Amino acid sequence: MIYFDNASTSYPKAPGVPQAVKDILERGCFNINRGGYARAYEMSALVFETREKIASLFDCPSGRQVVFTGGITHSLNAALKGLLGCGDHAVITQMEHNAVVRPLAQLQAQGVVVDTARCGPDGRLDLSDMESKITGQTKLVVMSHASNVSGVILPVREVGEICRRQGALLLVDSAQTAGVLPISMRDDNIDILAFTGHKGLLSAQGLGGLVLSQRIADGMIPLLAGGTGSHSHMADMPDELPDRLEPGTLNLPGIAALSAALDYIDSAGIKSIYAREMELTARLTDGLRNIPGVRVIGPERLTDKCAIAAMDFPAMDNAAVSARLDEEYGIMTRCGLHCAPAAHKAMGTFPRGAVRCSLGHLNTEGEVDELLNALRQITFRL
Repeated sequence: MIYFDNASTSYPKAPGVPQAVKDILERGCFNINRGGYARAYEMSALVFETREKIASLFDCPSGRQVVFTGGITHSLNAALKGLLGCGDHAVITQMEHNAVVRPLAQLQAQGVVVDTARCGPDGRLDLSDMESKITGQTKLVVMSHASNVSGVILPVREVGEICRRQGALLLVDSAQTAGVLPISMRDDNIDILAFTGHKGLLSAQGLGGLVLSQRIADGMIPLLAGGTGSHSHMADMPDELPDRLEPGTLNLPGIAALSAALDYIDSAGIKSIYAREMELTARLTDGLRNIPGVRVIGPERLTDKCAIAAMDFPAMDNAAVSARLDEEYGIMTRCGLHCAPAAHKAMGTFPRGAVRCSLGHLNTEGEVDELLNALRQITFRL
């Protein structure tokens, strides 16, 4: 089995993640803020420490500004629906995932105005087009840090500077970059960061979050309401973070898993992880250039992307190529539109989609070579 679908979810998970889940379930996974006994306080300490690790990773001043959710789609919905209302103006890019596009489509039906900034055939954002669409009336700009289709890295810091000048807020989808590329809420001018645990953060599915500035929290309408274990006499949600945006029972096994994964990432080093992934990506893309009938979409320079190689086979059915890789060679890739149809339209692969190969730092040179050999055999008669 060779796994090249890390953009969907990472495999294998970080060392220590399975054991962390096992330990917390066996020792007792007691709800925080609900029990006045020692084991519940131990869980509170775990959650507090994990918030602080996330805050440190993303250069946020306080762990209280870290809100846990059920995943990044939950996070994006909470941010979009908590901030935007009838008459508000938002700007997105063509690289956005349906986790952004679909909630905004719902909000458009309620009177929110949405403009889309162009991206080129290689996925690069047209920064001048983005700047022209952000005006003094823009409330929110939403953008991926990197495309889940081609891996192209978008200029978050530059867009953040434009947002500052125009008074707009910046929401960043870090699904493909958290744990792989350095992210600074402060230096990158990010107001809201949405993250997920199960991709570059090398943890389990079912946990994500938002990292917020305090002024954002004060202006957000909570997507969900319910018990927090605090201010229980009130009918309204508490004012302070994270309680204001975090009702219900937390995914404590997921938080334990994420804590262990963050420790691993800290010891391995984000720069080292990214460097290793790009070594493998360079080996793959260099090999693909020598295989007839394969078109690699996205930017040519590796410095402009993360560890994704999206392939189009103009003379073949892309889905058939992906199926053969799995059935005949045991190589797992993902074919289709990757929940980002506008990105495929920009890069000329709509509606056929592409075969996406996304690498992790624990993949090997031998696995890359096996993929290249398989593709040579599949395309031999072209």
